[in-house]
Amino acid sequence: MKYAIISDIHSNLEALCSVLDVIDSEGVERIICLGDIVGYGADPNRCVEIIKERNIPSVLGNHDAVACGIYEPMLFNDMATHAALWTRNELHPENRLFLSELPEKLTIDSFLAVHGAISDPDKYILSAYDARPEFSIMGEKTVCFFGHTHVAVTYFYANNRVDTFSPSFIAVERGAKYLINPGSVGQPRDRDPRASFVIYDDEGTVEYRRVEYDIKTTQEKILKTGLDRKLAERLSYGI
Repeated sequence: MKYAIISDIHSNLEALCSVLDVIDSEGVERIICLGDIVGYGADPNRCVEIIKERNIPSVLGNHDAVACGIYEPMLFNDMATHAALWTRNELHPENRLFLSELPEKLTIDSFLAVHGAISDPDKYILSAYDARPEFSIMGEKTVCFFGHTHVAVTYFYANNRVDTFSPSFIAVERGAKYLINPGSVGQPRDRDPRASFVIYDDEGTVEYRRVEYDIKTTQEKILKTGLDRKLAERLSYGI
């Protein structure tokens, strides 16, 4: 089975559509979303509707949870809080309901899908130190896809050692375990402004992909809504 794993769309319609165009040309059989469909960007309703229309299984991201009213943005900075509350106000009731019903974790055939971490959906996995305890709770699964950090990276566990690397291609080794972050579709933070995702073949390969999209249009929409200018500007730099 060939999967596309996407994450952290953040209401960026142009990035999402560009990524889906590439995915549709690749013979992918299923798409899985790791959450944060909304937040930061100008098109929350349309992004949710595309996920719904295409029956893309998704987990609940922290921005999704705040936007639909499950949580208040107590841990968000001012910029994120403003965007989250603006999104909450913009979302149609049926889209808020959809987000509120998303699970925190998915088991998809041969792998796990979470937003932040297996142990805690709000946890940021930013280092091998953060990743290590997650491997012990993967059970029989050898691959777990996670998002939340907006940084494309892989953590590899074998022989009681955790290694970190940012490859373009992974051949999954027997006896090893992997925590794989596909990066962000809508707001990359690894200094590459292109939308990021991975294609996973459950026969044992993972391929990272980067996609150009119409950043200028996305930026103009963000500015028109009155959201923080920095949310538009950062898209040019992938930060």
